[in-house]
Amino acid sequence: MSADRTVLVTGVSRDLGRTFARTLAGLPGVGRVIGVDVVPPRGDLGDVGFVRADIRTPVIAKVIAKEDVDTVVHMSVIATPGSAGGRGTMKELNVIGTMQLLAACQKSETVRQLVVKSSTTAYGASNRDPAMFTEDMEPRRPPRTGYAKDVSEVEGYVRGFARRRPDVAVTMLRCANVIGPRVVSPLTSYLRLPVLPTVLGFDPRLQFLHESDLYRVLAHAVVTERAGTFNVAGEGLLMLSQALRRMGRASVPLPGLAFGGLGSALKSTRAADLPPELVALLTFGRGVDTTRMREQLGFEPAYSTAEAFAEFAASLPPAPRRAERALATLAERLPAADEGRPRLLAVTGGES
Repeated sequence: MSADRTVLVTGVSRDLGRTFARTLAGLPGVGRVIGVDVVPPRGDLGDVGFVRADIRTPVIAKVIAKEDVDTVVHMSVIATPGSAGGRGTMKELNVIGTMQLLAACQKSETVRQLVVKSSTTAYGASNRDPAMFTEDMEPRRPPRTGYAKDVSEVEGYVRGFARRRPDVAVTMLRCANVIGPRVVSPLTSYLRLPVLPTVLGFDPRLQFLHESDLYRVLAHAVVTERAGTFNVAGEGLLMLSQALRRMGRASVPLPGLAFGGLGSALKSTRAADLPPELVALLTFGRGVDTTRMREQLGFEPAYSTAEAFAEFAASLPPAPRRAERALATLAERLPAADEGRPRLLAVTGGES
């Protein structure tokens, strides 16, 4: 890695982007780190310079040119509509923002490396999935809505950029669900519920990436300049039923249609959001092969899936018993998938 690199990081108003930018600024060989977002970050950026700019507009090209940026780390593909101001704004940030950023990189004479934080959501989740997805596999059911569709479109634009600019090292990191005590996402909000609704008859496989390993793999990608697409996840898998037992949480099994209906109710109370891609994951689960991450990217997560989840679970407060009754009452009001009429489903207790 050459000295005095100038790295631009998008999405620094959110905690993951801000923390990574600060981490990167302390690495040997990095001269400057420029953080970009539409609003200033809430926390301290340390030695990171901040430029208030909207990547959905051509102004991002001026920032890259003015700052002589040679490395771009794109972390603005987000999964939380609430933090973006709604689904419409979220799609603009994810898709239009990526298009403008890539257009700016394509015109730049100084950019020689692009690192994109993507997601294993790109593979979807269905009953036709293989045991483990490799990077060369496609989703069995192409996404039609939401964050999953955004990820698919973003990756398509990134691949197009890589073809047009073969002189730029393009690294795409398909990260498993990032988890940690401070991480806020649809999945972590679901796991923080005092009682967890589950899909009746399904026990999905889950993979996690500890938040500190996310920062490490992004920094590793910047340092090594290893081009390619890589699945990134902690070793091993965890069944949802195992996760519930380890958290000591109770669950309410619901038919599939009722599970989706509950998602709308939870969103209205701001307790959690169950977007379509999360409903699919919590039904069918997903597993990805990380051989290429270890053998070609040369990265090894410090936390396994189980270890990352254990640290998250240890940060959760005890669930109030009244929450079980509240969620069960809510479930009673939802139509069962096979009967079309309300039905109360049993609350299953977790281990204390």
